[in-house]
Amino acid sequence: MPIYEYRCPRCGFQKEHLQKMSDEPLSSCPSCGAAGYAKLLSAAGFQLKGSGWYATDFKGGGSSAAPATSSSSSDTAPAASCGGGCACH
Repeated sequence: MPIYEYRCPRCGFQKEHLQKMSDEPLSSCPSCGAAGYAKLLSAAGFQLKGSGWYATDFKGGGSSAAPATSSSSSDTAPAASCGGGCACH
């Protein structure tokens, strides 16, 4: 069952409620009784586990930029980002 977060616009009361997806949304605030109690939009929390997933979405680790190459390097040398196993050379 999903957990939905609600907030009252009148008194500011905020709480998480465990509900079935088929349940009607709550409409009255449990704190003050106002009729504006509404669901909040929240990010889903999940984690992909197993050998097919990388924590950073990249196999090579967390480095985001390849080191700059000098103009004296050979044009046939493999690029640092692909390892030379592709058709970009």
